[in-house]
Amino acid sequence: MNAVPVVALSDASSPVAQERDRFGARLRESLCELGFVRVAEHGVAAQLIRRVYAHFERFFARADDEKRRCTAGADGQRGFTAFGVEHARDSGAPDLKEFFHVGRDAPGDPRFLANVWPEGQPGMREDALALYAALEGCAVRLLEPLAEALGLPRDALSSEVADGDSILRAVHYPPLPQGRDPASVRAAAHEDINLITLLCEATDAGLEIRPPGANDWIAVEVPPGQIVVDAGDMLARMTNDWIPATTHRVVTPEGSESRSRYALPFFLHPRRECDLSVRPEFVSRERPRRHPPITAGRFLDERLREIGLVS
Repeated sequence: MNAVPVVALSDASSPVAQERDRFGARLRESLCELGFVRVAEHGVAAQLIRRVYAHFERFFARADDEKRRCTAGADGQRGFTAFGVEHARDSGAPDLKEFFHVGRDAPGDPRFLANVWPEGQPGMREDALALYAALEGCAVRLLEPLAEALGLPRDALSSEVADGDSILRAVHYPPLPQGRDPASVRAAAHEDINLITLLCEATDAGLEIRPPGANDWIAVEVPPGQIVVDAGDMLARMTNDWIPATTHRVVTPEGSESRSRYALPFFLHPRRECDLSVRPEFVSRERPRRHPPITAGRFLDERLREIGLVS
């Protein structure tokens, strides 16, 4: 049995109040217990996801020098990041992956870096931005009932991500290379930085989680048509760890060593000026405040340095 519960996002807009309440309660319970939930009936078109995967499979098949032409800036926040650059915060070994970042498309807005796109791939920009918008909308539809289920105003979380610098990451985990660092895995154990992450179904297995208090890793199966959602460090801070940022990793199941794995996570970020201070609703005598105040921008910058994307 899959240990991560599944909720149907269509229930969040049900005309029946009991179904809406039940959806929020199940969403809250799964995130509070595991930091993860699987979402069905999410409204993100399967054909769009497949087209975006196809675009990036073609991109990652290019020669390294061609891919590097799509590198934007030194911090990896847009465009291509080469194989072996990123590492988990507590790992000295590089992850066995390369990736491409797509951010908010806001030409002329000084708050956002410009996206970069490879030449010779018609439709890639349009499809990637369409998926970005669809996943952002899906995330908002999750945050609103979650906030209510946590006893917060409905827009307490969703209002913080309006015009946030969220990131769609296309990840390529190549076949395992010869002579690799024996400590390296496809993605070492880590917690996500952002508010929540939406993981479109990957092209192969390998995602594992270690829930709070557990010693063993649990494989997360993602049937077609589902999105995996996990809570990041920012949401954990705001809720005083009532919702945990659960440790997870990507391994290489036996028999898949010689084939590539592709994934499309969407990292939902609040605006840089967002206050990540613990909300008073989650503080009590029995559970005092666990985190000092910090803004989302400062927190993000600190974490990017820790994982090797900012020097």
